[in-house]
Amino acid sequence: MTSEATTRAYRRLSVEERRTQLLDAALSLFAHRAPEEVSLDDVAEAAGVSRPLVYRYFPGGKQQLYEAALHSAAEELQHCFAEPPDGPLTRRLGRALDRYLAFVDQHDAGFSALLQGGSVVETSRTTAIVDGVRRAAAEHILSHLGVERPGTRLRMTVRMWITSVEAASLIWLDEDKQPPVEELRDWLVEQFVACLVAGAGRDPQTAAVVRGALALESAEGPIGALVRRVLPVLADAGHLL
Repeated sequence: MTSEATTRAYRRLSVEERRTQLLDAALSLFAHRAPEEVSLDDVAEAAGVSRPLVYRYFPGGKQQLYEAALHSAAEELQHCFAEPPDGPLTRRLGRALDRYLAFVDQHDAGFSALLQGGSVVETSRTTAIVDGVRRAAAEHILSHLGVERPGTRLRMTVRMWITSVEAASLIWLDEDKQPPVEELRDWLVEQFVACLVAGAGRDPQTAAVVRGALALESAEGPIGALVRRVLPVLADAGHLL
């Protein structure tokens, strides 16, 4: 053990500080390796402490540590979509996605282990934690839409978009983080608008949301740019009108 690791191992920390230290070490490891490939010895080494000390804080062993790390990551992800309800919807979504995609980028391959599932340490509790992230994100998005009592169709539209954001993030990692993250962010914002517009044709509540959201947008903003790109394509389908 290096002198630096020794200093970290024996520096007096409060219970909460030590727990945070161990969780940070675990999350760092899970960010680059699947949970089943990470041992308690790995966590102890990364934190610069002994294996018994890890057990002292997580007597349930690796499963308890993984669930605690997942909780920590879930809390960070849930806060990604928290945004002041000011300005155009697309700007707010863009800032939220910047934080979300930064988390994906930082945790890299570990994002799959944290949210995609399929790990040998996955349980009903870990599945519930992940689903909680999706539900919290949906509630944040619905609050941005200014709807107190969203109907089934609007709620489904939001949940489907969140699922598509997660899927796109995983594919983005598989594709060596291409296209550039700024392009991915803008594309996902446009996808959300497209989902809302499609739903507006069938649901009066969604239609009201779209009208309210578009009223705050400008011709120079992302929606104006989207309309200018799409109109020529739709013009070719004039025979369907």
